[in-house]
Amino acid sequence: MGRKLSAEACASEPQWADSLWRGNQPAGAPVVPEEQLDLLSTLDLRQEMPPRPVSKSFLSLLFQVLSLLLSLTGDALVSVYREVCSIRFLLTAVSLLGFFLAVLWWGLLYLVPPLENEPKEMLTLSEYHERVRSQGQQLQQLQAELDRLHKEVSSVRSANSERVAKLVFQRLNEDFVRKPDYALSSVGASIDLEKTSQDYEDANTAYFWKRFSFWNYARPPTVILEPDVFPGNCWAFEGDQGQVVIRLPGRVQLSDITLQHPPPSVAHTGGANSAPRDFAVFGLQVDDETEVFLGKFTFDVKKSEIQTFHLQNEPPAAFPKVKIQILSNWGHPRFTCLYRVRAHGVRTSEGAGDSATGVTGGPH
Repeated sequence: MGRKLSAEACASEPQWADSLWRGNQPAGAPVVPEEQLDLLSTLDLRQEMPPRPVSKSFLSLLFQVLSLLLSLTGDALVSVYREVCSIRFLLTAVSLLGFFLAVLWWGLLYLVPPLENEPKEMLTLSEYHERVRSQGQQLQQLQAELDRLHKEVSSVRSANSERVAKLVFQRLNEDFVRKPDYALSSVGASIDLEKTSQDYEDANTAYFWKRFSFWNYARPPTVILEPDVFPGNCWAFEGDQGQVVIRLPGRVQLSDITLQHPPPSVAHTGGANSAPRDFAVFGLQVDDETEVFLGKFTFDVKKSEIQTFHLQNEPPAAFPKVKIQILSNWGHPRFTCLYRVRAHGVRTSEGAGDSATGVTGGPH
């Protein structure tokens, strides 16, 4: 405000100051131009102006802020010093340090993977090649050992395969009975047709069978002496009672008789009602007239398809022929089927059997 008043005074002063100065000027003094007078008057006024005063309110505020900062800093330093010197701070610092070390140790043990793959020593090029060569030899030895083991396993497997195959063929040949069969046509057995029942003939197809013989699907009784057992390959006789007499390849001390019939599950008719049920076994002496009863048995179609029956031949007697007499079947009203009959025992005298039967015995 003082500066504004001074400016106004400086603006109005030249008029009266000039006249006053001119009036006081002595006569004969040199005349000064008005522009120089104006300039001089301005310089004089600026020299006479007092310096601008600094605001006291700003300085006081600055001093207050500085004093507050100094007091806060001092208080903080004093508090830190007290905490550092206190036992509580020391205990807290030790606890935090122990926790940090425990976490660090756990991380080193469980989180950081072990450095097992790092080389423990530096190898030269020659040492490296030597180690590679040694490992290559070890691999070759392992490969040779594997090849040897493979050959041994293959040999054992082939030997076991041959053994199993032989066992299977043996079982098939023995037909799971594991007894010699003297009622096989291949060893010299045959059928005594004079003492055997007549074949079954269907009246509806008799004309065709007689006129066209190759249409005759009936099997002769010799089929029961063959090992081929499949549905339909059987000897059928009329009704549920009949008999068949088998010439043995020699005199045989009979011990067992085996009958075989396909199970109902493979029969085309859906059952096995044409199978024999009750039957009797007789041994025929050399004169073909004397019969020795060897037992009466029942063939159960609900059991195994191959059933063996032990004969009552005590003391053991040898017979050149055996008769199987069927007493009943499992319900078929027209015929009974025999698939296979086997005679087991011990062959005693081939010559006696041949003289009695008049046939030549086949190979045993």
